[in-house]
Amino acid sequence: MAQQLAYLIVTPYTLSKSRTGGILARLISRTGLELVAARMFGACQELVEEYSKVVISAADPQDRNIQQLIHDYIVHELGPDPKTKRRRRCMMLLFRGEDAVRKVRSVVGNISHSRRGGETIRDTFGDYVIDENDHVRYFEPAVLAAPNAEEAGVKLKLWARYSDQDGGILEDCVEHPPGEKVERTLVLIKPDNFRFATGRPGNVIDFFSRTGLYIVGIRVLHMSTAQAMEFYGPVKSFLRTKLKSVIAAKAKAVLEKDPSIGFTIPPEAEAQLGEILGPVFGDNQFDNIVRFMSGRAESECPKDKLAEPGTEKCIALVYEGTNAVAKIRDVLGPTDPAKAPPGSIRREFGSNIMVNAAHASDAVENAQRELGIVKVEANDFKRVVEQFYGAA
Repeated sequence: MAQQLAYLIVTPYTLSKSRTGGILARLISRTGLELVAARMFGACQELVEEYSKVVISAADPQDRNIQQLIHDYIVHELGPDPKTKRRRRCMMLLFRGEDAVRKVRSVVGNISHSRRGGETIRDTFGDYVIDENDHVRYFEPAVLAAPNAEEAGVKLKLWARYSDQDGGILEDCVEHPPGEKVERTLVLIKPDNFRFATGRPGNVIDFFSRTGLYIVGIRVLHMSTAQAMEFYGPVKSFLRTKLKSVIAAKAKAVLEKDPSIGFTIPPEAEAQLGEILGPVFGDNQFDNIVRFMSGRAESECPKDKLAEPGTEKCIALVYEGTNAVAKIRDVLGPTDPAKAPPGSIRREFGSNIMVNAAHASDAVENAQRELGIVKVEANDFKRVVEQFYGAA
């Protein structure tokens, strides 16, 4: 079966309730599809109006009245707030694979009077409340998705046309209390979460939702070797000095165990071993980090390929809110999962100091530096859509 692109839009209300992680976990684990792009949107009224015009469809298995409710919801809830004029956040997730549109729609589910609790995303996160006269009292679809591949193409091309002006790292889409210390910080959901099609990436995001912060940017990132080297560059000199005692102790143990040597290495000689081997071992560990994040260390990558996207996948997220850096770091936990407290991300999902589930900026200044490297604002969504369907 041919490859398809399928989309899912996380609505402003669902984002505001921090349900994004649970939804992403279901989509990845239940469809087995590849998450190929993600982008935050602050949809303008023109985009909303155009999108609403192509929502009602004879090919949609949902009842025509439900389709009309979704149409009206899009018109009133997806665009800018009529009172504040502030654009509302929504998130576009793009999946690729065989039969992708049907698979995504089956996990999303349809809205009906007889829906069963918990089976689909809309069963769990959507609301369809009617009174005794069958009048709708409250309606929230939770997510939006296309019913078939043809309509997915139409709608993806539409959103791609607006993706430069309405998408990226969103500005002024969140209202904060006056006087609050509002910060932005970067989070990377690391490659170890994508080894298999599991709910881990979404589950990690779900942990971060405890901070009460707002997602204002998202990108599916294949970090290049050059990006990984620049991103982790500040730790290279630290590794060359910090690991001297570690490698010296390892070398001492190996040498003393060798029966052909037959003597104990004194502390002075052990220290000298550290001075000699420490920088070499530190560089080796740095190469391991670069390889883990991008797929290839510098020595394994031709010079003309250093800037090409790597083979490993991350999700880069920008969080915004009061004391964002400290709040994210608190939920993440310390670098070593063995030392992380219960309930922290690294305790729950990390394996060791390198394979530790996620990265988070440790200062506002470092967040700015790191954001400049990973470029969350880059429009991969438009690139993938245009490569798949052809540029308009």
